[in-house]
Amino acid sequence: MKDKISKTNDEWLDQLSVEQFQVCRDKGTERPFSGKYHDSKEPGVYRCVCCGERLFSSQTKFESGTGWPSFAAPVDAEQIRTQEDHSHGMQRIEVLCARCDAHLGHVFPDGPQPTGLRYCINSVSLDLDPEKSKQD
Repeated sequence: MKDKISKTNDEWLDQLSVEQFQVCRDKGTERPFSGKYHDSKEPGVYRCVCCGERLFSSQTKFESGTGWPSFAAPVDAEQIRTQEDHSHGMQRIEVLCARCDAHLGHVFPDGPQPTGLRYCINSVSLDLDPEKSKQD
């Protein structure tokens, strides 16, 4: 992983849209079926909208029916980190960008094999890089 990125809220607000800030920095969520990538089939690598880190490949993207982009695995487990999330009266596992701590979404144990995981990720936290599906 590259060097850790740390910015003030004002610096993030200068870089991100209001919706991106609300989701990525304030741990919000977009409405289901509203994000630009929930049904995208375009090949490429999905990068963190905050820092550009490579997070998920279209090769592991699948249709979960949940209304958010879903992936079976990250590009590299070191590019993300997880932590327990007890917000909203639920017990979930939050997924964050390891480089900049952007909130990406949550991971659930109901995905396809071989991982059995479903990384349920907000479209607004991602940028699709269609030219670089395999490497940087």
